Amino acid sequence: MKITFATAAPEPQPRLQARIVDQAALPSGLGRVVVEGATAARFAGKAAQLFETFVERDGALVRLALVGTGERSGNGRQESLERSGAALVAKYLTSGEERLLLDLNSTAMAGREAASFLLGARLRGWRLDVYRTKLTEEQKPTLKEIIVIGAPPGTDEVWETEAAVAEGVEFTRRLVAEPANTIYPQSFVAQCRERFEGTGAELIVLDEKEMKALGMGALLGVAQGSAKPPRLMAIRWNGGERGQKPVAFVGKGVTFDSGGISIKPAAGMEDMKWDMGGAGAVAGAMLTLARRKARAHVVGICGLVENMPDGNAQRPGDVVTSMSGQTVEVINTDAEGRLVLCDALTWTQREFKPSAIVDLATLTGAIMISLGSEYAGMFSNDDDLAGKLDSAGKTSGDKLWRMPIGAAYDKLLESPIADMKNVGPRFGGSITAAQFIKRFIENGTPWAHLDIAGMVWADKPGTTWDKGATGFGVRLLDRFVRDNLEN
Repeated sequence: MKITFATAAPEPQPRLQARIVDQAALPSGLGRVVVEGATAARFAGKAAQLFETFVERDGALVRLALVGTGERSGNGRQESLERSGAALVAKYLTSGEERLLLDLNSTAMAGREAASFLLGARLRGWRLDVYRTKLTEEQKPTLKEIIVIGAPPGTDEVWETEAAVAEGVEFTRRLVAEPANTIYPQSFVAQCRERFEGTGAELIVLDEKEMKALGMGALLGVAQGSAKPPRLMAIRWNGGERGQKPVAFVGKGVTFDSGGISIKPAAGMEDMKWDMGGAGAVAGAMLTLARRKARAHVVGICGLVENMPDGNAQRPGDVVTSMSGQTVEVINTDAEGRLVLCDALTWTQREFKPSAIVDLATLTGAIMISLGSEYAGMFSNDDDLAGKLDSAGKTSGDKLWRMPIGAAYDKLLESPIADMKNVGPRFGGSITAAQFIKRFIENGTPWAHLDIAGMVWADKPGTTWDKGATGFGVRLLDRFVRDNLEN
């Protein structure tokens, strides 16, 4: 969705035009017919409420939309604005109209508020239609551009930053939504190389031979059943002060998860193309940081594998040696994400010596039993880091709920022949998974693990996304950087 700013309406004017209305009063200059029509339709300017009519202006027909943004004040103002912008685009995305003139004259908005409205509009306009060849004309997206006039002072500057956020979210959605025959470890890297070209970010990629030399037996054990070779990729953005330690974001990137020998049921297995949602979020967040030239040192690491059940696949009962030297008895090959993360985390700590680590992974179905699709689970060894992430989640809309970890859960991972098992018992599955990952955090480094299994994919449209990939995690990580690393 292209968004442009203009000092006056272009000629000829777009037929589709929109005015923003809050709950205080209808804006002036609408005309008696529009005002009485909106009143009769009980349009009250509530957030995301829409009213449409047709009027004649200077001999031309105008398709006029009023979109409510709710109350002017309150803690939920940003969310209301985003939801309202999204509702406007959802209404007209397939309307047959190609351009929308958004008139912000006479609004009481600040520039940041207008940018929030536009962010919601752009995010809701994203769809992946490249494989759909039989859409009817009525089903095809037509709305390509929003032209903004009368924007409050500073809107365009704020929008530059929000546009970078939108680009990162859209990139993550694309990676997550693509099928596994298109996105696999090598092509994931190729997509990143293309998108990061010219941004100033540095990409470091390890192949299978290099990972083997480093002793990454846990990650390579997951990958050995696939014809697609694994990759470990780091995206480094050095935008902070010289000598500053980076913060590390580490993402699970299982581009398809069949479960391996512990194969998943057939029903729903197609969804496992999005088991790389953690790595997708890291890549999208790093793109946002690079595009907006964030004033911070951040490194994003993506552990990329495919988990398949061929004759060379890892077996239940196998023991692997991780890069850290710790051994793991693989009880269930479908608990593979933690095996990918443990080696990625060890390499991250030894290569980049980060001041803090946040890992993101579509790790367990158990977290969805606990939290549904409203919150991602957060586990942390550091209260300060957890508090900062929680705050960033509330501000960005990528919400987190802190879950417990502790030594009492360690005994559930005891193995009779290795340092640990890769799974615990049925109960507390998301907690024992986090407890497993914690064993690979060295020297008391502040760390948080985000289990985002319930958040990266939606079975129905949400606030700023259509059915499918949500882009969860990008805005969270960007907000965390803005609030804590750039001040």
